[in-house]
Amino acid sequence: MGLSAQEQKAYYTNLLHLHAKHFGTGIKEYRPISSHGSDRIIVRLISERGGTCIGIINPVHISENKAFISFGIHFKSAGLKIPEIYTVSEDQKHYLLEDLGDESLFDRISAGNSFDDEKKGLYKRVFEELPKFQITAGKDIDYSLCYQFSEFGSDNINFDLNYFKERFLSNFFKSEINAAKLDKDLDLLKSEILEVPRDYFLYRDFQSRNVMIKDEKLYFIDFQSGRKGALLYDAASMLYDAKANIPQDAREELLAYYLEVLKSFTVIDTVYYSRKFWFFAIIRIMQAMGAYGYLGLIKGKSRFLESIPYALKNIDFILNERVPKSEFNYLKQIFFELQNENNLTK
Repeated sequence: MGLSAQEQKAYYTNLLHLHAKHFGTGIKEYRPISSHGSDRIIVRLISERGGTCIGIINPVHISENKAFISFGIHFKSAGLKIPEIYTVSEDQKHYLLEDLGDESLFDRISAGNSFDDEKKGLYKRVFEELPKFQITAGKDIDYSLCYQFSEFGSDNINFDLNYFKERFLSNFFKSEINAAKLDKDLDLLKSEILEVPRDYFLYRDFQSRNVMIKDEKLYFIDFQSGRKGALLYDAASMLYDAKANIPQDAREELLAYYLEVLKSFTVIDTVYYSRKFWFFAIIRIMQAMGAYGYLGLIKGKSRFLESIPYALKNIDFILNERVPKSEFNYLKQIFFELQNENNLTK
């Protein structure tokens, strides 16, 4: 976030005052929690009476806070499993949330070596909940408060593709890029995606670290980047969450399960959606690669670089096995070369 020590101290003080005003008790201890790729400061506040809550400090991106708060209130009223928003500061730079504990879906599936039926069952439960966000609650959401983009349409797609080129390719691809060939493939990808209806809530960062498990119930967090979009993007985000490393056969079984669940919420052509899914998987992986480059190299969060080999393996498989053989030839060439860069695949 780039705050000075003095600024951080002031924001922590304001957060503690917000807690005291809402709960009527002081803080015994607070513990920082990783914000992963976010600029927010996240802490667990332990009150003098023993209760806990999560405090968020985000003085720079207030529009992000407004989106989270608005969406959160809407989702809670729709009965969805999200953290309760206890209170928000008047300037909307701080807010307090229900503490959902420390175990995420990613933590649960990372335990043990095999992706067994129990883990697969958790993902099925996730996909049973996803359409409630996308379709049921998504109907009446206030998209005017969306953070960054209000829709995953042409402008957002262009941004993500440029992000991939500038933050990932420019840093990791060693050969000279043929811009005309690359843009031809990316234009094809964009056109395939834009053909799919996008009248739904797109969660955007729908991945295993944003699903919490508390008392064996699933809760969903970090939906502040949501916007209007197509149904398939979130499924691709969850199934191709790089370090979760779901086996390919399980991914395809879970995709089929999700499409069957969708049919109880809306009318869809499952054959059409099954074909279109892979284009959303490609762009989601590319967007994530851009983030790995930015967070890993620019922000100095080197652990994000660890996801690159998984992402390369996934996108190489999709390009060579799940889209028409005659398409994306230049992208295939690029990713073949990247796969053979020792510093990316070791």
